[in-house]
Amino acid sequence: MLASNAVSELRARLEAWRRQGRRIVFVPTMGNLHLGHMALVRRARALGERVVVSVFVNPTQFAPGEDYATYPRTLEADRRQLEQAGVDLLFAPEVNSIYPQAVSVDSSYPVPEVGRDLEEAFRPGFFAGVVTVVRRLFDLVQPDVAVFGEKDYQQLTVIRAMVRDLALPIDIASVATVREADGLALSSRNRYLSAPERLRAPLLYRTLKQVAASAQAGEAAPAELEAAAMTELRTGTFVPDYVSLRDADTLQPLRATARNGVVLAAARLGRARLIDNVIF
Repeated sequence: MLASNAVSELRARLEAWRRQGRRIVFVPTMGNLHLGHMALVRRARALGERVVVSVFVNPTQFAPGEDYATYPRTLEADRRQLEQAGVDLLFAPEVNSIYPQAVSVDSSYPVPEVGRDLEEAFRPGFFAGVVTVVRRLFDLVQPDVAVFGEKDYQQLTVIRAMVRDLALPIDIASVATVREADGLALSSRNRYLSAPERLRAPLLYRTLKQVAASAQAGEAAPAELEAAAMTELRTGTFVPDYVSLRDADTLQPLRATARNGVVLAAARLGRARLIDNVIF
């Protein structure tokens, strides 16, 4: 596996593969890799001949006071995992390779409508940072396919909208959320949980499963189910930001005519901010 932080080396290797007619699949990450990331890599290997993984902690998607400085950076361990998983190229750029002029968001393309509430309401500017870095990474790698996880469901929907709006020649593939045995979605930020908090953390997933089942059965109006879930989480010592039932395709508020639904949530438990969703 080639590991590089140089854009020139990345471009040279990619150009050689393109001349050979290789289908290139890209998995962008912020590192501190876990089994959820490895699921993305396995999916990528099934979709093309060459797999590129990036490790880059993107400063523009962190608000002041968030954990950019302390976000876990484990590049050497990540490299070993990716090599064992059969990745062809690890791209770990420096900040000035992605932001050569200044660390700032790109305002030339507005965040798609699907990214203008939920996470954005609690982390203003988050999706502007995501759109900026993903566009720049796409420009550098120019993959045939890019793979993202469904745990960050709103982010996945934003990226799909961006690709559609800009007519980028990239297929977006997704992988279902990978969970611990007790249901907790794998996340690099789970390490912020204390031992007692870790025992309480699966309540988030259990609550969302119940909301999804009740919504599918038509047991109550979405607003009632959302309010009951917020109460359940607070009783379990979470501090929820939102629990929201949405159309799984448009992320508009859920209506009876929707073909597919999703319930999304974000909640704090101690130092950790957990996000999760259940599609139904």
